[in-house]
Amino acid sequence: MASVIITLKLMPASPEVNLDALFSEAEKHIRAFVDEKHKDGEVRKILEPIGFGLSALKIMFVMDESVGTTEKLEETLSHTPNVESVEVTDVRRALG
Repeated sequence: MASVIITLKLMPASPEVNLDALFSEAEKHIRAFVDEKHKDGEVRKILEPIGFGLSALKIMFVMDESVGTTEKLEETLSHTPNVESVEVTDVRRALG
């Protein structure tokens, strides 16, 4: 099976949420979710300014497509404290 690159967008509950702490918590859940081959892979974060001091947290990671959908991960992340919403914004096959 091929590897896929997933981009998730996490919206914090308020501008006061510590995005570094939120990323650390999300990264734990992502590493528990992905397949064994990608557990130690890189998980990247990008801050996307929304407005009025609010920024979204975009997280990119790689997993094997045999894992299936990310619905379970999205559900887990949506119940993480200080997360307003979770959305998969991009899924694409990795080349190489």
